[in-house]
Amino acid sequence: MAGSSSNHINKICVFGGSSPGKENEFLESANHLGQVLAERKIHLVYGGGNLGLMGGVSIAASLGGSQVLGVVPKALAQGDIIGKTIGEKLQVPTMSDRLNAMFNHADAFIALPGGLGILEEIFHIFSWAQLHIHHKPIGLLNVNGFYDKLLSFLDHALEQEFLTSSARQIIISAGTAEQLIDQLQSFIPVINPLMSRINWSTQESRKKLRLDLSLCL
Repeated sequence: MAGSSSNHINKICVFGGSSPGKENEFLESANHLGQVLAERKIHLVYGGGNLGLMGGVSIAASLGGSQVLGVVPKALAQGDIIGKTIGEKLQVPTMSDRLNAMFNHADAFIALPGGLGILEEIFHIFSWAQLHIHHKPIGLLNVNGFYDKLLSFLDHALEQEFLTSSARQIIISAGTAEQLIDQLQSFIPVINPLMSRINWSTQESRKKLRLDLSLCL
């Protein structure tokens, strides 16, 4: 939810399709997001390459003066599958290592339109936030209502009590880059009392969490 506080966001990780998509507005919005990041002196972390929406946002951000870090799994780096990575390239062994590296290098996350890979990445980060592994803001750039049905699904999951109100408020959405970044910067997480008791650094805490959850069933 939004509030009077302001998050210091220096680097944003952007997930997006390696295809430009069917509508011209998708690539235009990716290009514009890169420009806005540069204007606001926010650096970009992304999954590497120069294709589709990922190419659009990374090229625009780099041309505007943002530092760009592309995190690329070794298998995708071979054979020029994803094209030339813009900016600095960090090569990692696996897809899981890529997501971990992007997470560690970013202060916030934005999902542009995309397919299965984007859903996997954004929901992975979303689930970590729900478990209080982090409190970094997460946003969907809802170009032409691309994510409307996904947001409706989350509302349905909340209504059916498979998602808590605090978890539902983790995901932010907006139709423009400017609006979305403003919301990311003013985001205040809603703390779930049960999840806030987790200490991910100890095995004992995980055992206690399982016990607490079993008592709630």
